[in-house]
Amino acid sequence: GLAGWFWLAVIIIPIYFVFATSFKSTSTYFGSNPLALPAPFTLDNYQDVIEANFIGYLTNSLIVALGVVIPLVVFAFMASYAIVRGEGKAIALVRRGFLLGLAIPVQATIVPVYLLIISMRMYDSLTALMLPAIAFGLPLSILILSNFIRDIPGELFESMSLDGCTEWQKLWRLAFPMTQPALVTVAVYQALQSWNGFLFPLILTQSPKLRTLPLALWAFQGEYATNIPVVLAAVVMSLLPILVLYAF
Repeated sequence: GLAGWFWLAVIIIPIYFVFATSFKSTSTYFGSNPLALPAPFTLDNYQDVIEANFIGYLTNSLIVALGVVIPLVVFAFMASYAIVRGEGKAIALVRRGFLLGLAIPVQATIVPVYLLIISMRMYDSLTALMLPAIAFGLPLSILILSNFIRDIPGELFESMSLDGCTEWQKLWRLAFPMTQPALVTVAVYQALQSWNGFLFPLILTQSPKLRTLPLALWAFQGEYATNIPVVLAAVVMSLLPILVLYAF
């Protein structure tokens, strides 16, 4: 318990710093103790963030996150069921192929991904951010979901077969309810990955109106100076939606 309280004290300091600094003016931040309470308290930083089209960036991030998580979870769930319940060497090769994807870093494939997006005429669009994120999210999602589906007792599948259920009915009426904890885990994790994604928005888009939140936060930095209170106010506002999702 004491070690837990100590670790809480360690991690709460940067969180407190972010929230406290977001309510300070620039002059107050540079002229006082960084860990001091905001005095005077100001909401000007949040107003500046909102006026900098924060709502548009937030909308883009929400669209990309939903466009990634929903098809990714559905595809990974169905592929995991086929891998676990299927038979034959082809299924084993498919499983190994997906596991191989875990060993390939995104950064190593950014050039071919960029060329593919260009050839498909999808450059500078939100769809260009969704498709690669779905592809790179499948291996880990399938690994997690297949292990959960494998733990479902085989007797349950056999009893449904005796009742005349098809594989499609077993998929949605048995496997789906039994793997909901894993589905939620995968959905939250992939939503975080998509929400914090920086590389794909930086490489595959160029229009300011298509920026997602991580790229917008980077744009708040100036060439010679950075308005730290404004940046941290944007960080706080970008944290709230994913914090609400995680709480649910």
